[in-house]
Order: sequence, then structure tokens, then C-alpha cells
Amino acid sequence: MSTDRLIYLPLGGAGEIGMNAYVYGYGRPGKERLIVVDLGIAFPDMETSPGVDVIMPDIAWLVERRDRIEAVFITHAHEDHVGAIAHTYDQLKAPIYARAFTSNIARRKMEEHGHPEEAITTVSAWPEVVQAGPFAVGFLPVSHSIPESSSLIIDTPEGRVIHSGDFKLDETPLVGEPFDPEVWAEVSKDGVKALICDSTNVFSPSPGRSEASLGPEITKLVEKAKGMVVATTFASNVARVKTLAEAGERAGRSIVLMGRAMKRMIEAAVETGVLTDFPRIVPPEDAKSIPRENLMLLVTGSQGERRAASAQLSRGKYQGMEMKEGDLFLFSSKTIPGNEKGVIRIMNAFSEQGVDVVDDSNGLYHVSGHANGPDLERLTAIVKPQVLIPMHGEHRHLREHVKIANRNGMTGVLAVNGMMVDLSGNQPTIAEYIDTGRTYLDGSVQISAMDGVVRDRIRMALNGHVVVTVILDDEDEPLGEPWCELKGVPETGTSKAALVDVLEADLAQWLARAGAKTLRDDDKLHEGIKRTVRNTSLDEIGRKPEVTIVVSRLS
Repeated sequence: MSTDRLIYLPLGGAGEIGMNAYVYGYGRPGKERLIVVDLGIAFPDMETSPGVDVIMPDIAWLVERRDRIEAVFITHAHEDHVGAIAHTYDQLKAPIYARAFTSNIARRKMEEHGHPEEAITTVSAWPEVVQAGPFAVGFLPVSHSIPESSSLIIDTPEGRVIHSGDFKLDETPLVGEPFDPEVWAEVSKDGVKALICDSTNVFSPSPGRSEASLGPEITKLVEKAKGMVVATTFASNVARVKTLAEAGERAGRSIVLMGRAMKRMIEAAVETGVLTDFPRIVPPEDAKSIPRENLMLLVTGSQGERRAASAQLSRGKYQGMEMKEGDLFLFSSKTIPGNEKGVIRIMNAFSEQGVDVVDDSNGLYHVSGHANGPDLERLTAIVKPQVLIPMHGEHRHLREHVKIANRNGMTGVLAVNGMMVDLSGNQPTIAEYIDTGRTYLDGSVQISAMDGVVRDRIRMALNGHVVVTVILDDEDEPLGEPWCELKGVPETGTSKAALVDVLEADLAQWLARAGAKTLRDDDKLHEGIKRTVRNTSLDEIGRKPEVTIVVSRLS
């Protein structure tokens, strides 16, 4: 009887949407050879991670076992799947495999961070496979909201596993490969041990619509517009950018691309042959001489990003262009949960300028890149896996997807980040629980979410900050009065006196009462000063600020 086992371990993306990182392993327990599927990022928000640039999965478990990592496979070029590869390369140093479009985006990231581009190998679509230790891995094309997305066919000594990646069942995606049910039936006919499956839209009750359904509606909208038309969507959704551009062209408008990310995605699509017939683009500097009613701008910032083109246009000018009363702004995108405030802020700013804002609330101008509930059931019926493990979703998505599996007579396993599933034999089991977390890129430094840096930043933002300076002479007696510096707290409190004066007076009294033993003991001295500041602040302003104490001793 073999003692080897096949394991699946999500480190990010299972129990959340974003920051995807999945591990497969085969071998003796604790000695498995490993492959990694996707290394993505999530984006911060001011409430939970102020000042942070990006959020990445904690890969400490992988780093400890990096000598056992055979390869990293990237399913597609969305940031939540490829965004962390350059940030983690020094720690893992594993070869990276991706298809041409994804490789193009990934190599740019590696180059920006000074890593060798040759660490990334471009792979053709299935049936080509990459041998990685005990695994043979092939990229099976699927449709999604970015070109050349792929599911992974992972053949192991324990049987075939399919990792769906992000996908939808679109047979007319306009850019990229269509969903091909015959190919899926072919790769599944000899049995699939496990389907690890996208769960994002599991609650959507109707079958997903095709990208091809949008063109006529967007064209009608643009043709009716009187002034300049501006549209935003995800920069990576090359098919949508093309749909928007063609609608503008049909309406007799010149097309302008604005925003670095959008230009880069279109360039990558052209360079890799994904995009061959994009409408002619006019540079922003030339657009100024074209009548407004003959212009259509395609801009970044569909999620309310403050530095993107949409936000800058809402605040005034961007690259010499500005919105005016009677113009039209179209959000051809879905607002990701958590981004609503930023998007609404931009909508209202445009409204104040007299711009007509159209979003996707009527369902005419956007289709999702993820499979809806009925589509998930259709794919499962084709694959007929022994086991279905949902991924790429919040806990509620995963749980609902397991219910679908159970309703269709198959085993469903709810595995969130850190739950290692043993897929060996006929019945999956939870083999181990791994500590997982988040790593923040904070400026140029990577820090653990558990380090307390961001927590301290949040506490200072919520409560303010007081710096207290005290000087003691060579006999440990106060030399002069203590003084305070305040940041982020009100200048006056309930006593109507300046808060800094009240704090300094109370501290002077406390120091005068403190005994020699306390003044000589740094710990007791710091504790007493901190307690005095926080108690006085609570009385005066109803808050306990963070306190930094500087004690200088003259010897």
C-alpha cells in the first residue's frame, strides 16, 4: 500500500475574493513535491489597512519548503492571480509557467522589480503539458474577462485534478477562446478525481450572458449621446475595451485610450496576437482639436481608484481633457464589494458638473467574467468529478457551492485558507490546519499583518497621538516643565482651555507628586505619564490617544 498522498492547500483566495494562492502536493506526508497555482494580491482600504500598497498571501509555509517546489503556474493575468509573483520571487525562486498574454504581463512585473524575465516560461494551450515532478500540468483555455485565461489539467499518480481558475461559459467572448463543452467532456471522460472550482457567482440564479450581447446596447447608448462620451471598465477586460471602442467607431467617434494600465493591456494583447483588429486610436494631445461630439474616451478607474483617469476627470482635467455639462460617462463594469464609496464619490462629482452618468444597474452594459449558478451546475455535470472543492469566493460562496455538489450527488468539501485536504483514496479528509495570514507591502517593505504596524496606524488614526518630553537632572528630578506635542486631536476640550496646557499642567503635578523611586524607574515613569495623558484626554475630549514618551536624563 502506498504511503504517498495527494494534497490540496489554499493559502489565499478560499474564503475571500482576491489574493489567490493554491498549493498541490504529492509524496510522503511532509515530503511532498509541490506546485503552486497563482500568486495574487488584494487591494487595501483605508479602514482596515491604511497606507498599505498591496496585500499578499502569507507564504511562510511555502518558503520553509521552497526546495520542494517544482513550479508556479499562473492561470491568467488578473492582479489577484499574478500580482504577487515579482514580490515573492526572491523567496521562492521557482520556475514560473504561463500562456503568452499572461507571460507578457508577468515579465513586465519581473522587469520592474529587477528579476530575470527568463524565470517565466511561455506555454502553449492544452494538449501541451509541463512535467513538474510528479505532476503533468496543461493549460485548458476558458473564457473569462481577460484574454488567454486557462483552467489547469493536473495529472497526478492519484488521478486527474482540474483547477478551474476564473471562468465563464461564454461561447462568443469576442476576444480570447470560447468555452468548448466538447473539449471539457474529452478531458473528463476517463474520470476526474477532483474539480477545484470558481465560486464567485454561485448565488446568481440565471445563466451568464455572452460578451457579444453587449455591443448593440452600448452602440445605441453612444449614438444617442450629444456631447463627449467617456466609458470606463476593467483595464484587463480587453474584450470589453474592444466592444466599447467598436461602439464608438460605429457612432462616428474618434477613440482615445487614457490610463497607463489600459494602454499596457492593449499593447500586451496586440504584441501576443490576442488582438488584431482594434479600432484606430487617437492620442490625447490630438483629441483636443476634435469636436467633443465626435470623441469617445476609454479610461481607467472603474473601481473608484483615486489616481486613475476616471477620478482625475471627476476632479478637473486629465491629460488636457475635461468633462462638461451634457457629456455622458458610462461605467461598463461591476463595482467590487468594498469599492462602492469611491465609485459613488466619482458619480456625484460628475453629476455636479452636469455630466450624465450611466451604470450597469439595468444589466445592459456589463456581463460578468465568472460562471453563474446554473453554469457551475452545467460544468459539474460535464466533468462529473469524484470531489468538488469550491475556491475563489467568500465563505458563503464556498458553502453554497458545496450544497450544489451535494444536491447533484457528489462529495463537496468546504476548504478555506489553511485547510490541507488529502485527496488520496476514495474519501477526501482534512489532513492538517496551516497558519495562514496576510503580508502587507508597505512602501518598499513587506510586513506581516500580525506585526502590529498597521494596527498602530489605525489606532493613531482613530485616537490621535500625543508626544510627551520630560527632562530629568542628574538627581532624577524634573528639570523644567514637561511639554506635549499633539497630532490628530482637538486643540481644546470640555474645560475650554487649550488641551496642550491642561495636559502639561496635569503632567507637572503628577511628576511633582511622584517619588524618587518612580522617577528612577523608567517603566514606572513611562506608565505614570501615559496613564496621566490618557485619563486627562478622556476627561477633556472623550478619547484616549496613543502616547509616545521621550525621557532625557542629564548625567
